[in-house]
Amino acid sequence: MVNAGPAGAAGTWELGDRKVNRVGYGAMRLTGNGMAGNSDGPPIDRDLAVRLLRRAVDQGVNHIDTASFYFSPLRSANELINRALSSRRDDVVVVTKVGPGRDPSGAWHAMVRPDQLRGQVEENLRQLGRDHLDVVNLRRNGRDMNSVAEHFGALTELREAGLIRHLGLSNVGPEHVAEARSIAPVVCVQNSYGLDARGADESGLVDLCGELGIAFVPFFAVAGLHREGAAGEERDDRVREVARAHGATPAQVRLAWTLHRGPHVLAIPGTADPAHLDENIAAATLRLTPEEQEVLGAPAADGS
Repeated sequence: MVNAGPAGAAGTWELGDRKVNRVGYGAMRLTGNGMAGNSDGPPIDRDLAVRLLRRAVDQGVNHIDTASFYFSPLRSANELINRALSSRRDDVVVVTKVGPGRDPSGAWHAMVRPDQLRGQVEENLRQLGRDHLDVVNLRRNGRDMNSVAEHFGALTELREAGLIRHLGLSNVGPEHVAEARSIAPVVCVQNSYGLDARGADESGLVDLCGELGIAFVPFFAVAGLHREGAAGEERDDRVREVARAHGATPAQVRLAWTLHRGPHVLAIPGTADPAHLDENIAAATLRLTPEEQEVLGAPAADGS
């Protein structure tokens, strides 16, 4: 039975055979390290990170996004998740991703070959302390990967072997979704998306996922153009105005707008701050009027 909690206020969606609340948690910020490999900041206190993860689950978060390459010199997101939630693994759907990789020093290397994906899957299994992975997203390297067929086919074999329960995609277009679905079911698509980055609207990907019953999971929904960096001071007057009207924060408005795009859209905001965690989860309760959704969704005056 799904623990509704505050995170369930926006409803639920099914990732394959697992029902999750639509507000989840992204673990990247737990390590002080982003996709760009920046790790100059101090590492989060391990006990604080463990408490943060447990606090999220206590509030109904049962969908956590991670990856084995989310690490900094002293912290690993997977290790923290394993430590915090080993006794609650049946209550939480952990979604990881494979494709890109980093060596032990943190340096990025090129997209792995299809035959190397098993090693990445096994690395996630070891770090998370599990005998199978709930969901694995194939993250496409857009610069040198026009087709996902060979890699997705390799992951399908691992799913058939029992190492993976469900498969998804990340950083893809509609054509890649069609290509993957011809090989095996796709339960989720994870792309950059938010008020400031609406490429998935322009390509039709958000609506396509809804039509196909696939979860669309935006990343950088709050940070926007800041990407891996923490969201800066809100510059959009429309967001600030709606936030004032609801007694909410700009970040909550951005998350709420994203969730209003459709019942299949899930949120995975990340933070290492307990107060921000509570605010992000509370965004599930924020209801925007149709007029507010229209104002926020329209192009900004500066064309952004």
